[in-house]
Amino acid sequence: MKHSFALTFLCTVVALTTALAPVGAYAQEAAPAEPAMAAEPGMAPTMAAEAPAMAEPAAATPPPPAPPTADEMSMKVSMAVDTVWVLVCGMLVFFMNLGFGCVESGMCRAKNCVNILSKNFVVFAVCSVGFWLVGWGLMFGLNDGGWYGKEGIFMVQGPDNSPAMGDKYVGAYGSISWANLPLWCKFFFQLVFAGTAATIVSGAVAERIKYHSFIIFSFFMAMAIYPVTGHWIWGFGYLAKEWNFWDFAGSTVVHSVGGWAALTGAIILGPRIGKYTGGRVNAIPGHNMTAAFIGCLVLWFGWFGFNPGSTLGVSLDGGALASQVAANTNTAAAFAILTSTITAWILLGKPDIGMTLNGCLAGLVAITAPAGFTDVPSSAIIGSVAGVLVVVSVLVVDRMRIDDPVGAVSVHLVNGIFGTLCVGLFTTSDLSTTTANSMYGFAAVGGPKAGFFFGGGTDQLIAQLVGIGAVGAYVVVTSTVIWLLLKFTIGIRVSEHEEVEGLDLGEHGNEAYPGFVFKS
Repeated sequence: MKHSFALTFLCTVVALTTALAPVGAYAQEAAPAEPAMAAEPGMAPTMAAEAPAMAEPAAATPPPPAPPTADEMSMKVSMAVDTVWVLVCGMLVFFMNLGFGCVESGMCRAKNCVNILSKNFVVFAVCSVGFWLVGWGLMFGLNDGGWYGKEGIFMVQGPDNSPAMGDKYVGAYGSISWANLPLWCKFFFQLVFAGTAATIVSGAVAERIKYHSFIIFSFFMAMAIYPVTGHWIWGFGYLAKEWNFWDFAGSTVVHSVGGWAALTGAIILGPRIGKYTGGRVNAIPGHNMTAAFIGCLVLWFGWFGFNPGSTLGVSLDGGALASQVAANTNTAAAFAILTSTITAWILLGKPDIGMTLNGCLAGLVAITAPAGFTDVPSSAIIGSVAGVLVVVSVLVVDRMRIDDPVGAVSVHLVNGIFGTLCVGLFTTSDLSTTTANSMYGFAAVGGPKAGFFFGGGTDQLIAQLVGIGAVGAYVVVTSTVIWLLLKFTIGIRVSEHEEVEGLDLGEHGNEAYPGFVFKS
């Protein structure tokens, strides 16, 4: 009844309003104008003074703005196309967080599932804050040939006239001015890469690390580790300027950095209880290979934003380079899947699904550095080698008694190093004089020299080796210091009781599968 009465009342009001509005308007139009009253002697001249005021002509309407010229429209369309392209690719990379969470949780035990999902969810938020505070400025602030950015460090507040590029750019972030993109588009795309580097660490320290200790480490990762080495390479710092070191989309900048930090964390943290007994390596199977499969497929999909998106535009060449990169990326993954499956079949006697999934990821990591510099046949070779490497590496790392539950070190570090070397081996031509020219400006982009297998000698290969060593040394030292500081202050490992019971209950007080009974 209340709803019926309210509806009736509302309809009545609407009907009356509709009926009366035209009448009032007509009455105002039809009413004859009253003659102006002349001011009588002694009368205040108020009414008489109103008539001239009402008779004044209205102010002239300003002319409409001139329509944009053809050149101006072309510039806006070009920037819009590139901006949408990079934003969408960045969103695909962000979506990879789902993949990392599914792979890690699926390859670990059910009793730690909530903890793993929470880590993978929170880590991107932590990285978002850290990279915004100082990470972006340390990575891309001006300091050509230097060790870290020195301008516009805090909260992306440096001067910037993006989307101007190259010779027309004026601001604090000139190292990334070769792309005609708005500043915050550049920031968002680089932010999702920073989050990926920190997420890699999670898998290697899974099932025994304290939740808050991991969060604190991730914060330092986004502020002090990833952006510094990133500046050396993508910020036109020491390695880029002095050695012409190249990494198209992050085999070293993202994956090796995450892999080195994961390695030091796994060593300092120690193995899970029961992983190594006497001289034996005991398998600790994951609880849900369906989740791991879904996660790997999400990561494969996200890599089509990771690598092709690193072109930072498609307007200048009509998307030709992005298309080449996409084909290279898929080819490497496909061949790596096949060779990892075959290698596991030979060495283990069975085509292990975990090795197959890691083979896919290894191929993707390996092609990430040379993706924009090589061709499809070379990508097939790179992927084939990566698939073998990851299986052998997983077995070797286990023999070294380094407990890496998801194979993060083998996937991201070993194949990140291999992929970086492939720039010096498989770059198809000398790209060192590459330029970008648009209405937004002219930029000398540069590129690697031809690889060893394409007649370029060893110059680029040596540069890649130097970069691998420099980045590895810095990340190992800084991550070790941070891990040890955390270990001797707040601690980094949960208690034995908590590890046996499961981190879901001990760290979070809930379970992923309440009511189900699992083997411990």
